[in-house]
Amino acid sequence: MFESAEIGHSIDKDTYEKAVLELREALLEAQYELKQQARFPVLILINGIEGAGKGETVKLLNEWMDPRLINVESFLRPTDEELARPPQWRFWRKLPPKGRIGIFFGNWYSQMLHARVEGDIKDARLDQAIHDAESFERMLCDEGALIFKFWFHLSKKQLKERLKALEKDPQRSWQLNPLDWKQSQVYDRFVRFGERVLRRTSRDYAPWYVIEGFDERYRSLSVGRIILEGLQAALKRNGPPAPQPHVAPLMSSLDNLGLLGSLDLSLTLSKDDYKQQIASERARLNGLMRDPRMRGHALMALFEGNDAAGKGGAIRRVTDALDPRQYRIVPIAAPTEEERAQPYLWRFWRHVPGRGQFTIFDRSWYGRVLVERVEGFCSEADWLRAYSEINDYEEQLHKYGIVLVKFWMSIDKDTQLERFKEREAVPFKRYKITEEDWRNRDKWDLYVDAVEDMVDRTSSEIAPWTLVEANDKRYARVKVLRTINEALEAAFKQK
Repeated sequence: MFESAEIGHSIDKDTYEKAVLELREALLEAQYELKQQARFPVLILINGIEGAGKGETVKLLNEWMDPRLINVESFLRPTDEELARPPQWRFWRKLPPKGRIGIFFGNWYSQMLHARVEGDIKDARLDQAIHDAESFERMLCDEGALIFKFWFHLSKKQLKERLKALEKDPQRSWQLNPLDWKQSQVYDRFVRFGERVLRRTSRDYAPWYVIEGFDERYRSLSVGRIILEGLQAALKRNGPPAPQPHVAPLMSSLDNLGLLGSLDLSLTLSKDDYKQQIASERARLNGLMRDPRMRGHALMALFEGNDAAGKGGAIRRVTDALDPRQYRIVPIAAPTEEERAQPYLWRFWRHVPGRGQFTIFDRSWYGRVLVERVEGFCSEADWLRAYSEINDYEEQLHKYGIVLVKFWMSIDKDTQLERFKEREAVPFKRYKITEEDWRNRDKWDLYVDAVEDMVDRTSSEIAPWTLVEANDKRYARVKVLRTINEALEAAFKQK
């Protein structure tokens, strides 16, 4: 895989200088067109052998193009804030928006490779990291991102020659750092595992480019031309190839009895029983949130449901049990301009809580397979692939010790109508009812299909859905609290 990058390519100075003039002009033109169209972001991953010219090449790219439209990020040792969250959080929050270029040093490939070379992880963990990287990049490309992955290479002999030359040159010896010397000591292992990573993650949507790093002029022109050609091709394309998705429901119900239809919405709690049980569950939650074992976990609860199903009331009963400093509520509405410029899940990754924290989502990432699906705000391909992307996202949360509790608050159509009329009649509740609520009611059956597909495809052992019978608000609120408490207790027992 690296043979062609060890030949010893070189370019003479005159040829290089002439080529650079044309290349810089074309790169700038493509970069400004990228900004003007603002249809997709560009992500450039920098990896490979230390001393192969990674930093010098990125410096040149900033000189050749407009650096104001380029975000260069270096992921070294994670900060305390980053350590308190799942590993991919630090990459999600730095993704470039549409119309900009992001260059990542020390990215997910660097981290998995160094961990394997140093023996911190075994092959099984490396393979899992490779699989996670593939899924992440597939999702980014499905969202429209253009990804370039560069491996800067030197042969073992070339690396030693470079280190000796730098050591002897007083004016350049400052360029040496401990990582360069360490690279020469672990070179064989690094290249062996590097080849494994490249072989398994070079895909048509995000291929690897191996760049020979010995001659700086050859190296720089190679990278610049690859970026230019890829960027020009993407700018000419009107859109991604149209997939042919399967749009049939996951489960076919011939007797019209689905998950929601099987719920017993007549379940109720008397006022006395409610007072006793709600007080007990609140005290239980308060104690669990203060339990020392909570320091090894975070808690996320998301609320979806029919309009007027009582999500807000259930959330208030949860927060009434806690100090306001212990939780954060994130209401999800239509995406902002900033959020539309990023991959769909970005707006939710940014709110992932750190250890010991509790985040409540009023609506959530499931909007893509619910309202966006029903209202046609995204394509069939978008909401169909969202199921697997959501499952991957929730698996990452689970692996990090985040307890995820998902509620669908369910009421029947008659109860919804009663609550709509009550809201219109009571002055301080009128703000809760909108024309959109009435329009959504006209699409009741479409939402039922979407909800049942959602539960079938995304309710898992690690992140199950809890369907809450919410015709009786008292019953629903106690069930919500009890479910959260049971989830936390189960997580604590696993430690």
